[in-house]
Amino acid sequence: MTINYPNGQPYVANGMHRNTPAEDHVEYGHRGMTLEDDLNVSNKYYLQTDQAVIYKKPTPIQIVHVDYPKRSAAKITEAYFRKASTTDYNGVFKGKYLDFEAKETTFANYIPLKNFHAHQVAHMQRIQRHGGIGFIIVKFTKTGEVFFLDARYLSECWSASLKTGGRKSIPKTLFQDQGYLIPKHYLPRIDYLCVVNDVYF
Repeated sequence: MTINYPNGQPYVANGMHRNTPAEDHVEYGHRGMTLEDDLNVSNKYYLQTDQAVIYKKPTPIQIVHVDYPKRSAAKITEAYFRKASTTDYNGVFKGKYLDFEAKETTFANYIPLKNFHAHQVAHMQRIQRHGGIGFIIVKFTKTGEVFFLDARYLSECWSASLKTGGRKSIPKTLFQDQGYLIPKHYLPRIDYLCVVNDVYF
């Protein structure tokens, strides 16, 4: 049985772990990559160059039915994806815990707040309260620009949206004024750690 993530990508157990030399090879020639693809390649590059240890959290799976065609083997025949409990990525950089959510928006001037969830906002608030670094990375697909924004601005926008007449989106101007445009390179594709280094260290 094939299990795919909600974005259609196949699920590979421990896909980012380093086991054999063959698995250490990173493909850098992809075109039309999604933000997730770019971040996964970037994170693998950071790992291989010993700059940081950052992984994508696997999407929780609820197994419904398992067949046992052989006594020594189990086959999942029915399963579904549960809603992710926290954020997309976490890891360690220069002794600091990092935790962040990555999103793409097709809107030219904003990203809807409905793209985020209350439990994710609360999670990043806890991370920051305990001294970790929490942020969001958003790609504006119309221009290809990728921005870095500290999680406190997401929290502020979220709180404002709960009030009567509060804005239901994060405007691009906030990313431009309070965030950072992330540089893109051949390696790494999305160099967000250079922003983390400049802002927090």
